[in-house]
Amino acid sequence: MTATDQSASASPLAGLGRMIAISSGKGGVGKSTLTANLALALAGQGLRVGVVDADLYGPSIPGMLGIPGDQPPTMAPNNKVIPAQAHGVRVISMAMLSGDDRPAILRGPMVTKYLQMFITQVDWGTLDVLLLDLPPGTGDIQLTLAQAFPLSGAVVVSTPQDVSLKIVRRGLRMLEQVNVPILGVVENMSGFTCPSCGEVTHIFHQGGGQKIADSLNVPFLGSIPLDPAVVDGGDTGRPLILDAPDSPAAQAYHAVAAALSGGAQEGAGLALPFDWQVAEGTGKPAGAAPVAGGDPERPVALDFGAEGLHIQWQDGAGQMIDPRDLRLACQCAACRDEMSGRRLLDPASVPLDIVPTRIWSVGNYAIGVAFSDGHSSGIYTFPALRAMQQVEAEDV
Repeated sequence: MTATDQSASASPLAGLGRMIAISSGKGGVGKSTLTANLALALAGQGLRVGVVDADLYGPSIPGMLGIPGDQPPTMAPNNKVIPAQAHGVRVISMAMLSGDDRPAILRGPMVTKYLQMFITQVDWGTLDVLLLDLPPGTGDIQLTLAQAFPLSGAVVVSTPQDVSLKIVRRGLRMLEQVNVPILGVVENMSGFTCPSCGEVTHIFHQGGGQKIADSLNVPFLGSIPLDPAVVDGGDTGRPLILDAPDSPAAQAYHAVAAALSGGAQEGAGLALPFDWQVAEGTGKPAGAAPVAGGDPERPVALDFGAEGLHIQWQDGAGQMIDPRDLRLACQCAACRDEMSGRRLLDPASVPLDIVPTRIWSVGNYAIGVAFSDGHSSGIYTFPALRAMQQVEAEDV
């Protein structure tokens, strides 16, 4: 692959800006409503915003933004899908492909295919922010997005109910396991303000979102009050933030958007995504400097030389891994029994002079490595790499 080819292969993601997932542990908490209003709030700041309706089984974003469901998208000259546009926001959704009355009956591989298409095969142009409206839960779609794309972070939506908060905790833990930064928690339906007397009634309790954010040491982005106009706006395709910009709910949406566009920046790390053709010397990821108190399981630089693969970690430690040790540590199904963990790979079959020929990013949590013996299905998580051998501390 030439340098030109490398640049072209990276372009589908290079112009998408910050990819932010809007997530929830359970359904019915107003996640899609938040996504629609948040997209308009960000666009109102002058940002170029796109929305991927990643809830393939229950797409609702087109209806909330007033996009007709009977108009399938067209193709651009570059053979990419042209996204719909509404209120200055670009949108792609399964609802545009299947219509209102046809269910999306998809198995896992097809889910992955559609998600890949929605992100890499859509003519987004240049974006500042791409919001991903996820389905509820911690299933295939969440894992596919976390593993295949370098998400800048996730916003987790909950209601103040205890049952919702318990499920949110599980969702937050899943995101942490795949190294997706938590940009913050939003508490939706936090209270109802009587339009006549102004009294606030906390129908679903109060302050649960703040408490769970504090307990998990993640930012609390704000509370969105109940407002019947939110429902009306979603049904008419005119989100609340357009028709009632001075309402408490609209102001809360603007506050969340301001927090996301102005704060919650990522710490120093490798420039993602990357596809380093080690053998050809192209595509090596740009690095960053270690920081005091940095994450011991986040790499900031990669290099390869005669001694092996060198990893610089964010906490200032350096690590050298022999290529053969890396190959023998592969945990893929061809090298390890998935049930027992027993090694299937015969060490005698691995050449002493084996080297990596290609190293690429896998989401935010791992690297993939192809070797000179032809093996290319190994994925190495950052914690697994850090634990491979003793590392030496360096000055930060």
